[in-house]
Amino acid sequence: MNFKADLLKKISKKKAVIGIIGLGYVGLPLALTFAEKGFKVIGLDIDESKIPILSKGKSYIKHIPSSRIKKLISSSHRKKSVIKTRFEATTDFSRLSSCDCIIICVPTPLNDKNEPDISYIENSGKSVAEHLRPGQLVVLESSTYPGTTEEILLPLFERARVEKQEVRSDSNKPLSSSLLPFTVGKSFFLAFSPEREDPGNKKFSTSTIPKVVGGVTLNCLEVAIALYQKVINKVVPVSSCKVAESAKLLENIYRSVNIALVNELKMIFDKMGIDVWEVIEAAKTKPFGFQAFYPGPGLGGHCIPIDPFYLSWKAKEFGVETKFIELAGKINTQMPYYVVDKVEEVLRNLKLKIQNSKLLILGVAYKKNIDDLRESPALKLIELLQKKGAEVNYYDPFVPQLPKTRKYNFKMRSIESSSLVSSLPFYNLVVLVTDHDFYKEISKLIIQNSKLIIDTRNIFGRNGFASPKIIKA
Repeated sequence: MNFKADLLKKISKKKAVIGIIGLGYVGLPLALTFAEKGFKVIGLDIDESKIPILSKGKSYIKHIPSSRIKKLISSSHRKKSVIKTRFEATTDFSRLSSCDCIIICVPTPLNDKNEPDISYIENSGKSVAEHLRPGQLVVLESSTYPGTTEEILLPLFERARVEKQEVRSDSNKPLSSSLLPFTVGKSFFLAFSPEREDPGNKKFSTSTIPKVVGGVTLNCLEVAIALYQKVINKVVPVSSCKVAESAKLLENIYRSVNIALVNELKMIFDKMGIDVWEVIEAAKTKPFGFQAFYPGPGLGGHCIPIDPFYLSWKAKEFGVETKFIELAGKINTQMPYYVVDKVEEVLRNLKLKIQNSKLLILGVAYKKNIDDLRESPALKLIELLQKKGAEVNYYDPFVPQLPKTRKYNFKMRSIESSSLVSSLPFYNLVVLVTDHDFYKEISKLIIQNSKLIIDTRNIFGRNGFASPKIIKA
């Protein structure tokens, strides 16, 4: 049986059922994109709380409108024909057996030692292996170290079929030919395609961001390309999964290193009484050989704070030290501590101690205009400030309350929008962490009603305000 030809035919006619494991900031928009392009999509997640929300056509991610989901789960009649539900969500991983193409979009965090935690990939791989059948394509999209697809997932899938065969053999029943060991590139297909989702970016969507794809074999690559070409405007094939995995790391390490550079320059220039943001604005007038990066209170998001450590960890296996990359990671990791030092310095100048001081954090999302808290430096800031005895509140129009995360459980709620301006005078210090557009819109009111502001993003400076109340950090 020609599994490749059959799967390519299903993909071409959009008859292939797509399974997406992980319905977070990467998996949900990908699932919706496939469904909007005409594929039947089954979304799978271990978080039971997500399923009833999606089943009602609602979104739990602010920049993804509920209307996108509602259109895909509601059947309707047009000219006597029924439009079937194209997207459904479930925690039942046995549904993987009915999927033709399975895409894994799960988190890859760091553990307490800044080492890769690939347990989410491993657990997802085990679920896939349990229900794997001939003719399926499996694609890993989670950011990870080079070699993960072939070193972790491939053995799981090849071994799973052998183990099933052994179970049948023990039962003294005749073996089915379908239970012969799987061969990658022939009876099943395996590829890696790094996610490039940018939450809240209105210039690019899942469909318009070019998709890098690498396969374990040429057949795997051809099948994966055929799938993504149905929903992505431009697919970029590479020679292997390792190249695709490495490309993702390079993209984010490039940013990490350059952000670390300007973060270090910020600390140096601050001692010299030089405004680093003004320096950057001057430097970027050069029409060649320079790209502007901006400092901040620390790195956030799932990729940039994490990817450098993934490569550093893997490099040690080959006896290679990644001194440059690790130094950048350390500088960026230290930025929340720098901001706390600045808070203490400002309070000392006011003859105040940080203990029992009232502080307001403006913005807890890791970047502007979204509700994404993954690796947000604001969470580390709150932890550090509370440990020093400060009374900390926050205001973020996108995050009404702080949910429990892998690292933190603050049980805090944002102050109400209606009381923001009136409450500002009661805080000893306001610390701007996330540069939401809303803060820019009411910047005059924030400055007028605050005693002092530490601005870690230069949003007030960019608006042309020169106030003694504003301290850049």
